[in-house]
Amino acid sequence: MYAVARTIARSTKLAIAARPAALSVRSYSAHSDENLSFDEFTKKYVTFFEQAEDLFEVQRGLNNAFSYDLVPSVEIVEAALAACRRVNDYPTAVRVFAGLKEKCPSDSQYKQYLEATKSLREQLGVETREELAL
Repeated sequence: MYAVARTIARSTKLAIAARPAALSVRSYSAHSDENLSFDEFTKKYVTFFEQAEDLFEVQRGLNNAFSYDLVPSVEIVEAALAACRRVNDYPTAVRVFAGLKEKCPSDSQYKQYLEATKSLREQLGVETREELAL
C-alpha cells in the first residue's frame, strides 16, 4: 500500500518537474492598445469605419469598439452609422444605438447621443429600437 503511494508521489513530482518553468499565458480580454488616449482611440476607430468595406468588418469594429470600458465618442458612432449605410445593413445601424443604450451610464447621456446624431440619423433614415417600437 505504501509502495503504491510512493510510486504515485514520485510520478507526480516527475510530471511537475518536467513542466517548463515559465509558461506563456495569453490573455484574450487584453487590448493591444490600452495605452491610447481617448482622442487616439476615437481617431483609430473613425479611420477603421471609414475604411471598412464589408459587413463583417463593420461588425468586428463595433464589437471591438464597444468592448472597451468606455462609451465611444459621437464621431465613432457617426462613422459606424455611415459604414453601416455604405455596406447597406440597416439592422446593424439600429444595433449601434442598442449598444450605446447599454454602454451609457444614464438615460440622459443616451439622449445626448441621440440629439448629437439626430441629423445624421434623419439623413440616413436610421431609427432607434424605441422609435421602431421593438
